[in-house]
Amino acid sequence: MLIRDAVEPDWPLVYPFFAQIVAEGRTYAFPEDLTLDQARGWWMESPPGRTVVAVDGPTILGSAKIGPNRPGRGSHVATASFMVDPSHRSHGVGRALGLHVIDWARSAGYRSIQFNAVVETNTSAVTLWHSLGFRTIGTVPEAFDHPDHGLVGLHVMWLDLSASSG
Repeated sequence: MLIRDAVEPDWPLVYPFFAQIVAEGRTYAFPEDLTLDQARGWWMESPPGRTVVAVDGPTILGSAKIGPNRPGRGSHVATASFMVDPSHRSHGVGRALGLHVIDWARSAGYRSIQFNAVVETNTSAVTLWHSLGFRTIGTVPEAFDHPDHGLVGLHVMWLDLSASSG
């Protein structure tokens, strides 16, 4: 598996699993039924952010978008979002993307990473982020309307990058 910057020809290959994950309604509060062109702006970042893809040869296994959580005085804190093609889940793609994002954010000079909205019932993501050192620093109650569980919380998760990575 190789993780590299996404290029424009990657978007039509990311979009099918982006659309599937959004339509499932279990992890993202993005608008549903976005066209290829409409969805691009929700995922493909412009500098200072970036979008990456995890690939195995010509196959895109997953993608992440990374950048400052807020502009100006909040720009020292990074944020990121992740999507793994459902047909490639449980093979370490999310972990590899997570490690890549952490390394990139640290090398880019960010002091921490904040995830603003991790659905509390997304236990695989919560477990992964905790295993990579993130802490759940709060939960917004009933902030996400899950198709199976109804109103569930959104975790705010945080990782301190200012400490030594050793």
